[in-house]
Amino acid sequence: MRVLVSEVIWQEGIDELKDQGFEVVYDEELWTDRERLVRSVKEFDGLIVRNQTKVDEELLQSGEKLKVIGRLGVGLDNINIKAAKEKGIDVVFAKNANATSVAEYVMSAILSSNRSLFTASQDVLKGTWDRRRHTGGEIYEKTIGLIGLGEIAHRVAKRAKVFGMDVVGYDPFITEYEHIVAETGVNVKNSLEEVLAISDFVSIHVPLNPSTTYLLNSKTLKEMKPNAFLINTSRGGIVDEEALAKALREKHIGGAFLDVLEKEPIDSEHPLLLQPDAIITPHIAGLTNESQVRTSVLVAKEVSKILKGSPSLCVV
Repeated sequence: MRVLVSEVIWQEGIDELKDQGFEVVYDEELWTDRERLVRSVKEFDGLIVRNQTKVDEELLQSGEKLKVIGRLGVGLDNINIKAAKEKGIDVVFAKNANATSVAEYVMSAILSSNRSLFTASQDVLKGTWDRRRHTGGEIYEKTIGLIGLGEIAHRVAKRAKVFGMDVVGYDPFITEYEHIVAETGVNVKNSLEEVLAISDFVSIHVPLNPSTTYLLNSKTLKEMKPNAFLINTSRGGIVDEEALAKALREKHIGGAFLDVLEKEPIDSEHPLLLQPDAIITPHIAGLTNESQVRTSVLVAKEVSKILKGSPSLCVV
């Protein structure tokens, strides 16, 4: 059987597939050539993608032999899950494989918002020694609000607690007996607005779907503290970027760390690029060497299981 990989995968994942006896065709730029992708997928039993390949109904119809799609990550908004299920194609994802990396990114954002060592170092290189300018603040006893209380939020909460932060959260699908509440001690609030109003840092951890699109908008952003920071490592489209640019411009919030955007790469004339308090990174929160080895190997193993007729714990 044959597996097609249309985006970047670490070598360990390819090795795993080959060790399982599959023929692997790997072309990390294939997603950029839609016509060739649609034509090529006809000959494969499995397809492995990241977040750029649009696995829509057209591609699924073309994949006449497809039995499984592997997603090198956790976001599924680029895959038509309903159409895949209707065609009997399983979709597996890298369950929790990059959760630690994303949690560490969130903590890095929080720490650098208060004390940017890079900025201080750059000043020294310019010949200045301005200690007052680089007097930051502590994150001890500050409040972080988690929007969505899944595995990544759980790992953020554990790390924030170690720093002495107060951790609150909102998730309408979480009960008081879930681990993040019962054992990690997140103080769950009854509404998004309540979390926004008391948090010094707001970190988003929800999937992109119709109910979360523009969850942070002109109205909800006004609920945040004027010195609070917004951190989005989840999905572009959850934050209304025009509204965020306006909120930053008018000093309604203190700043934002955005690793994901509605359109990637960012347009050179995007209004957020004009806001010095918007720190934008190129979708790297979950992209560490360790997490990508885990992601690649896990997805390869789960795709192999499906193709060999075994159950997978990572099926959507």
